Amino acid sequence: MPSSTSTDESTLVSADQPDEIWMADRQSSGMNSEPSGASDPAMLLELEDGYVYRGYSFGATRSIAGELVFQTGMVGYPESITDPSYRGQILVVTFPLVGNYGVPSREIRDALLDGLPAYFEASQIHIAGLVVASYSGEEYSHHLATSSLGTWLKEQGVPAIYGLDTRLLTKKIREKGSMLGRLRHQSEQNTKGIVSNYTQSIDVINGPFDHDQEPPFEAIDWFDPNTKNLVADVSTAEPQLYSPQPPTTLHHPQGRPLRVLCVDVGLKYNQLRCLLRRGVEVLVVPWDYDFPKLAGQDYDGLFISNGPGDPAMLETTVRHLATALGENRAPIFAICLGHQLLARAAGARTMKMKFGNRGHNIPCTSSLTGKCYITSQNHGYAVDAMSLPAGWEELFVNANDGSNEGIRHAQRPYFSVQFHPENTPGPRDTEFLFDVFIQTIVRCGKSPKALLQPVEFEGGTLDGGDPIPLKVNVKKVLILGSGGLSIGQAGEFDYSGSQAIKALQQEGIYTILINPNIATIQTSKGLADKVYFLPVTRDSVTKIIKHERPDAIYVTFGGQTALQVGIQMKDEFAKLGVQVLGTPIDTIVTTEDRELFARSMESIGEKCAKSASASSTEEALRVVESIGFPVIVRAAYALGGLGSGFAYDEKQLMELCNKAFAASPQVLIERSMKGWKEIEYEVVRDARDNCITVCNMENFDPLGIHTGDSIVVAPSQTLSDEDYNMLRTTAVNVIRHLGVVGECNIQYALNPFSKEYCIIEVNARLSRSSALASKATGYPLAFIAAKLGLGIPLNEISNSVTKVTCACFEPSLDYVVVKIPRWDLKKFTRVSTELNSSMKSVGEVMSIGRTFEEAIQKAIRSIDFHNFGFNDTSALMSIDNELQTPSDQRLFAIANAMHSGYSVDRIWEMTQIDKWFLYKLKGLSDFGKLMTNFNASTIPSGLMRRAKQLGFSDRQLARFWSSNELAVRRLRVEAGIHPFVKQIDTVAAEFPAFTNYLYLTYSGAEHDVDFKDHGLMVLGSGVYRIGSSVEFDWCSVRAVRTLRDQGMKTVMVNYNPETVSTDYDEADRLYFETINLETVLDIYQLESSNGVIISMGGQTPNNIALLLHQQNVRVLGTSPEMIDTAENRYKFSRMLDRILVDQPAWKELRSMEEATEFCEKVTYPVLVRPSYVLSGAAMNTVYSRHDLANYLQQAAEVSKDHPVVITKYIENAKEIEMDAVAHDGKMLGHFISEHVENAGVHSGDATLILPPQDLDPQTVARIEDATRKIGDALNVTGPFNIQFIAKDNEIKVIECNVRASRSFPFVSKVMGVDLIQMATKAIVGVPVQAYPAVSIPQDYVGVKVPQFSFTRLSGADPVLGVEMASTGEVACFGRDKYEAYIKALISTGFKLPRQNILLSIGSFKDKMEMLPSIGKLHNLGYKLFATAGTADYLQEHNIPVKYLESLSNEQENQKSEYSLTQHLANNLIDLYINLPSSNRFRRPANYMSQGYRTRRMAVDYQTPLITNVKNAKILIEALARHYDFEIQNIDYKTSHRTMVLPGLINVSAFVPGLADFGSDDLQAVTKASVAAGFTMIRVLPLGLHGSVTDARALMMAQQNRHQGIYCDYNFSVAATSSNAEQAGQVVADVGSLFIPFNHLSGNISKVAAITTHFAAWPDDKTMVTDAKTTDLASVLLLASLHGRKLHVSCVTTEDDIKLVALSKSKGLKVTCDVSAYALFLSHDDFPACPFLPSARDQKALWEHLSTIDIFSVGTLPYQIAQVVEPEAAKPAVGIADTLPLLFTAVSEGRLTIKDITVRLYDNPKDIFLLHDQTGTSVEVEIDRPYVLQAGEAWSPFVGKSMRGCVQRVMFQHKTACLDGEIMPDAPYGKDMSSHSKAPPTPDIRGLTSPTLAARPDSAPDGRLSSFLPKSTSR
Repeated sequence: MPSSTSTDESTLVSADQPDEIWMADRQSSGMNSEPSGASDPAMLLELEDGYVYRGYSFGATRSIAGELVFQTGMVGYPESITDPSYRGQILVVTFPLVGNYGVPSREIRDALLDGLPAYFEASQIHIAGLVVASYSGEEYSHHLATSSLGTWLKEQGVPAIYGLDTRLLTKKIREKGSMLGRLRHQSEQNTKGIVSNYTQSIDVINGPFDHDQEPPFEAIDWFDPNTKNLVADVSTAEPQLYSPQPPTTLHHPQGRPLRVLCVDVGLKYNQLRCLLRRGVEVLVVPWDYDFPKLAGQDYDGLFISNGPGDPAMLETTVRHLATALGENRAPIFAICLGHQLLARAAGARTMKMKFGNRGHNIPCTSSLTGKCYITSQNHGYAVDAMSLPAGWEELFVNANDGSNEGIRHAQRPYFSVQFHPENTPGPRDTEFLFDVFIQTIVRCGKSPKALLQPVEFEGGTLDGGDPIPLKVNVKKVLILGSGGLSIGQAGEFDYSGSQAIKALQQEGIYTILINPNIATIQTSKGLADKVYFLPVTRDSVTKIIKHERPDAIYVTFGGQTALQVGIQMKDEFAKLGVQVLGTPIDTIVTTEDRELFARSMESIGEKCAKSASASSTEEALRVVESIGFPVIVRAAYALGGLGSGFAYDEKQLMELCNKAFAASPQVLIERSMKGWKEIEYEVVRDARDNCITVCNMENFDPLGIHTGDSIVVAPSQTLSDEDYNMLRTTAVNVIRHLGVVGECNIQYALNPFSKEYCIIEVNARLSRSSALASKATGYPLAFIAAKLGLGIPLNEISNSVTKVTCACFEPSLDYVVVKIPRWDLKKFTRVSTELNSSMKSVGEVMSIGRTFEEAIQKAIRSIDFHNFGFNDTSALMSIDNELQTPSDQRLFAIANAMHSGYSVDRIWEMTQIDKWFLYKLKGLSDFGKLMTNFNASTIPSGLMRRAKQLGFSDRQLARFWSSNELAVRRLRVEAGIHPFVKQIDTVAAEFPAFTNYLYLTYSGAEHDVDFKDHGLMVLGSGVYRIGSSVEFDWCSVRAVRTLRDQGMKTVMVNYNPETVSTDYDEADRLYFETINLETVLDIYQLESSNGVIISMGGQTPNNIALLLHQQNVRVLGTSPEMIDTAENRYKFSRMLDRILVDQPAWKELRSMEEATEFCEKVTYPVLVRPSYVLSGAAMNTVYSRHDLANYLQQAAEVSKDHPVVITKYIENAKEIEMDAVAHDGKMLGHFISEHVENAGVHSGDATLILPPQDLDPQTVARIEDATRKIGDALNVTGPFNIQFIAKDNEIKVIECNVRASRSFPFVSKVMGVDLIQMATKAIVGVPVQAYPAVSIPQDYVGVKVPQFSFTRLSGADPVLGVEMASTGEVACFGRDKYEAYIKALISTGFKLPRQNILLSIGSFKDKMEMLPSIGKLHNLGYKLFATAGTADYLQEHNIPVKYLESLSNEQENQKSEYSLTQHLANNLIDLYINLPSSNRFRRPANYMSQGYRTRRMAVDYQTPLITNVKNAKILIEALARHYDFEIQNIDYKTSHRTMVLPGLINVSAFVPGLADFGSDDLQAVTKASVAAGFTMIRVLPLGLHGSVTDARALMMAQQNRHQGIYCDYNFSVAATSSNAEQAGQVVADVGSLFIPFNHLSGNISKVAAITTHFAAWPDDKTMVTDAKTTDLASVLLLASLHGRKLHVSCVTTEDDIKLVALSKSKGLKVTCDVSAYALFLSHDDFPACPFLPSARDQKALWEHLSTIDIFSVGTLPYQIAQVVEPEAAKPAVGIADTLPLLFTAVSEGRLTIKDITVRLYDNPKDIFLLHDQTGTSVEVEIDRPYVLQAGEAWSPFVGKSMRGCVQRVMFQHKTACLDGEIMPDAPYGKDMSSHSKAPPTPDIRGLTSPTLAARPDSAPDGRLSSFLPKSTSR
């Protein structure tokens, strides 16, 4: 753990140094949104260790002393400070924002507690003092609040201080323990000047004050409250009786009310409420009351409350309790201090804890049930569980620190808990303990026998009761991905899916992913074991399940896409043998079906909005009558609110229903609660019913805007403890009721003026909010959810951040998080910018700060490079319209309104945004105005520091002060104002954190980390937007992983919560921060970084390259000057001219006149191109002079500081993409892709084909030449991308990006070469191989298709142009481009046409080009419809077509059979091909063409639409080819080298019961063989008890095959000293003769005895022997004399292998095999096995590898098992180990793959003249490491790390075995013994099935070639 560092200890106080000018200005401007010392006097917090911290007073003006403790709760300050347990303590609240919701009335009385306050835990504040980081002042917001917190503290005389680094204090208490402290108020006689001077000199004192100088703060003595009986101060003075409300009263059998006697040792009022609500009378007595004398007469149960101080001080109470225990007259329940007193009374000890447990998120595990509960705690003492006397047992244990949390008596009804089951503040999960107590009292009242029994708890026990669910046992899991990124379903699913894969990997589970999104991290090598690039559809998933046979599936990590497939296949999974992990599908159906969900909630008494479902527009109109307008209409089963909206009348309702029914079969119509708060909780539940809420979030925007389009703040800022825990309790109840296992999200509407709430929806899957919550809290939700799906309970998963706590806890935040969406609506013509319940944003940013102001300003800057922060803008807008009708500009409208003088109340009335947020923003607006009164030379440093704490950037301040950013930075640094680095640790510093998850803040006084790594910084992509999406995150992550693989330390900077790069375990350090000049410089200087890589994150980092370079930052890779040359259109065009690379004619825009002249010279159309932009922003094709000025103006707006260039637009040209990597200008690798669409469609919207299919070699050569020239001219080091256009074999450069481009993931994955890995190595100077060998399969093409989200963008025209419109991409593979294209198109959600196709083709040229394709459609049997011009043209060319008419105002009497719009509206059209002609003439902005209207209708009614002629042609050709979409080996990529080998041969298979009647040993051996990759075996003729020596024995062996034999086999006959004649009789039925000398049975003793066999055995059949030493020499001599081939089996010794080698060298026809076991096990491993080779023998075997012809299994494994584990000596022993042992040797470099294939296939086949096996192959993952697990067959290698796993065995053209499991329909093998001579072997590649040909990455020795050496074809 790095030690905390404070760069300058003086900053601990000076952070909020008062400044006279600031005070005066603040008072004059009336600013008080964030008190900062203006009107608040200074105050010191002094600690007993001598440190002093200065802040500002906001409570009573007095000094106090006490014990300093911290509390990690995020809500509930009114309840906490009135808790008597805090008596005498100075409370540090770790959550930095306090006072937000004010304080409720002190006057209102509690309905239950006669005369006591309703909203507090005592009638007074009990803390001695309060310490907070930030205080809201008078700007609180809550319907119950009547005053501020400060006002109440003053009323009660309690001092409080704010402006301190409370995280620093928490860490200090954590490390040193609770300590004494004192709050010292500023002396009245003190003047401001003195304070200022004094505090400057003693900002922090490490040691005591200098007492020679009287400090200007009040003196006060230290006070240790633990030395005092604090209970006497807080306990009631007299007994008081409280009665329940009559209807609820419980009665004793005698008729009187049941009474609980409560010993008040510091009673919280909610304990009283909990008892009274359960119907018992409560008599509260003082702490020293002699209560035992009342037992049995005056009370039925004894309750001891919580309280303050040391339990050892209360001997009187302990004595009374001991008496009560002894008398056993009533059940006893005790809480907190009461628990400690009960333990002491029983005879146990208590002890003081280091710093206690104080918070609302502490997990406690029940010792009875094993369940874990989240509890509220406040104690500094604990019971020593080791000292519990006999008869007592632990009831609860703290899951974090192991301390005792509860006890019970084993034979008496006594129990107690350390935590607070009555909550307030905190969770209500354990309030049931009061029910347990009351039930026990009732039971004891009915039967005195119950007093001799322990307290009973529901839920069973660990040793009985309910069975605990077992962990799910799965080996292979299929995960469904989400497909292409679209609005509503973006990069968050890459993050969650990646996390799930990591979790499964950790559990050793083989993972298969289906996701066609090629740009994602999760589809990269190294994560999932296998990735299928196929559509996430029912059809594909079914085929993959049948092909792969996974054990289980996850459908909750792929968004709505995966969920839909899960729902569709709900009834099929069981039949397919697949278990659904995590949340059951039925639960998902309930949450997705709006009506089912509403009914389910009703059944548990929870409220949803008043609603009804409808399946037709007519039904919708009927149901709305009972609900009343306004209503919200939602489509069921829809993502991101698709098809939903608000309707205020019938017309709007019908419009919404028509759209919704196009997307969904059902709509839900529900009451509109627009204006209510929207609140979300992320909830996690495990299979054991442990349930936690990980994060709660509050929407800045009220209900009515989709949460994906809302600004979201975490944790909630304006909820009280009652609000927070009311909704939390509901969330837990709902999720338990639904049966969710894993993670889900629940959304509420909360009435801001009451406690009324409604449940909006539950997402029973990982969602966008889940990714946000994970990043906001540091709690890895998806990772945990994946583990929970496997049945692992929460409390058995560790918190990866602290390493010492468990995952069953609720994170405490000591910061605030703000998420703001990013919209790209400007890119679309005619799009509606109104925000409503249907999501429109394309990405989001997240920022972290210690104040809301800091966080929201960071977030605003993160959204767009041009944003300064929360400032007024010059954007044209109607403020009132924007406020009343929210759009993407709403936040800026609020800024403009505030700048224009609108009050908070006025803005609230128009927006219903909570006033707390508006007060904060008003404070920023006012502060901004104040800043304009200063300049860089007059600004006081204290005010500058305040500005930084409020989140103002240097650039923003420069704007106020008419300066520049770098000047402000210099000024700030000189003033010693710099940010501090804080960790996100999930526990608010309560435990040490081992986390690299960091953020910067100016509200701090020390760093949480040290800076010794000097890591390389990688700048991420920032917010996802059109043009910069997940592909740049892929590049960033691949760069970081490459650096880490090289042993380099890395620092990631990014601010996008949806990304994998912001996952805590990707880089050595992660800064969740804005990527701008100021922040990157701050981090670079703090980390003393060795350099910055900017080329991986797309345009965002590129924009600051030059600025960083000018500040002497070491920018790695291509020089920023060269980047500027490429980005600056003018410089780049000039450079191309200089190096003689052709480009379209161009001109820099200097004046309108020049521009007009140029355009007329080159002729229209022309292209207007701004510099330094992404995704073609403001790039436009101009067709006429009239458009020119307008488009030039737009371009100048986005490219203010850089030139705009005009180029000639070349029509009908082909566009070609070049992705390349270079080092110092020299090319290291490149790939060329071609576009399907002609130039004019932005490359991000283009369909890409790789390898290119239609490029002329001459064109390719010219492109490569131009690329070399450009790379050299720019001296590129790293990645770059160039776009070319080609026409008539001439190429021209369009643009060059000197950075990674969006096509890098696509080309890297298609071609199997990671260009980013190469580029990263080049950038950091690590050796990298230029142009590594690329081998891809024959007939293999990858096609990338864009994913559009037009359905989300109401009104947007779905046509493609030079500005990018797609939100994502997918890619698939095919045997040709058409197959790949159609798969990829289906992956985008495109539905292939069934029957009706509508054609509307604008230009005559397009009509001519399309004619042959349309003819094909007709011939394919499609019914064609067309608009007027198109229909006429087609009919002229004899293509029958039905004419449809589109009228601008559909006439009443128009027949529907001719109406185009009615055909679209009624979903009668399956495909609409609309090819608009280029708009060459400017039309009025409000003009809507018929083409536009029908295109928009097609989108709104979910009709597949094609608007590009090239796309239409490739689709029609693909349809004409009738692909079957069966699974092929090109459909997937693996993370491990996968090889397809021929069926392997074991020439030495030992079958123990070979000749035993009825033995199934042969079946067992063949079954194990085929599972291990052996599709043919030669059976040794000697069994354990009998041998095949004659025809009778052979017949017995042959009869045993009737059991079912799984591979081909080959019998042989054994020689004896007398069976030469008998052996001769079976020659035709066996493959060889085996001469045994060293077998387990039936050996020959003399060589002479076998001479006759050499004479008698036919020449064409092999002779085999296992002879050794002298016997071997003799047999070899015989073989030589007879000129016979001889095979020596199972060689194990040095002498024998040398003898074989010598014989071979002498020309003898001798071959040999060695058992794999002999190569890996020696006599040293098993001394009891003399038959194993010695270590020396083994070494000799390896040295003579070239002598060994064959690897075999042999009898060695069986022999070892007989000796080591006799019971385990089974037929299959050793077979499964053979291949893994050999492939492990390959990974160690001792063997090559060729060594294995030659010795297990080629040589066996040749030596034994074996037959060919057609349709047979073995797919092996050769480098995936795994630990060998115990299986059915014993193995000496269990527990060892292995490589080489047989995945699939194809036998006789069928899958015989998959993952070691024999298929139910596996074919049987044949007896091939009589096969005499092998015919010529055909090419093995012809033998493999079409679905399992050689894989592109499956090559011997790492080369990418086919699996067999060329020599195999004979």
